[in-house]
Amino acid sequence: MTRKIALITGASRGLGKNAALHLAAQGVDIIGTYHSRRDEAQALVSQIEEAGGRAVMLQLDVADSASFGTFAENVKNALTSHFERDTFDFLLNNAGMGIHASFAETSEAQFDQLVNVHLKGPFFLTQRLLPLLADGGRILNVSSGLARFALPGYAAYAVMKGGIEVLTRYQAKELGARGISVNTIAPGAIETDFGGGAVRDNAALNTMVASNTALGRVGLPDDIGAAIALLFSEGSRWINAQRIEASGGMFL
Repeated sequence: MTRKIALITGASRGLGKNAALHLAAQGVDIIGTYHSRRDEAQALVSQIEEAGGRAVMLQLDVADSASFGTFAENVKNALTSHFERDTFDFLLNNAGMGIHASFAETSEAQFDQLVNVHLKGPFFLTQRLLPLLADGGRILNVSSGLARFALPGYAAYAVMKGGIEVLTRYQAKELGARGISVNTIAPGAIETDFGGGAVRDNAALNTMVASNTALGRVGLPDDIGAAIALLFSEGSRWINAQRIEASGGMFL
């Protein structure tokens, strides 16, 4: 049986790394991307290989759409040289960054940076990778609980994630003829280094989130990595064009 291959942007750290480890544990091969920390990327490859899996990491700046053609060629070459395939099966648009600023104080430069990373990047990267995505494959876009509930300081970031949720439905509609399903996963507040690690390191913020979450705690990376692996599993093949929030029940 041919092993599945997942392409994960932003796989060298945080939720992308966790998702890569969960998928690898289920026998999925990994093509991951990193922005600048090659050492972190190679450490993940070693970790997956030591557990008996296969992985390769490629450099990518999701904010630089002009580089996507070269990146697609690098993916094509990696598929041939590392996996003896010409397509991959799963695409996880995960790479991102956070900017915390009130609506009144958000600068145009900050807005443009968020557009490039969180909306324009996934839009045109996915478009460029379509010829390499196998028929019957799956795309999972990463949104945020902040697209449903509002917390001060995240207006611009949440707008991008709202756009991703709309894009997901259009992709599902237009790619359905190829048997490709497209969904969104929307994490709640998670203890990672995202946004400076505030949820993880700020005790008051952590307590506030936990007290407003039905399950009574803040999310952990394993909660999201496991959910991503679930949405790429065989039993989820009929789930399509959906927003799945993995927040433990925040702000119900």
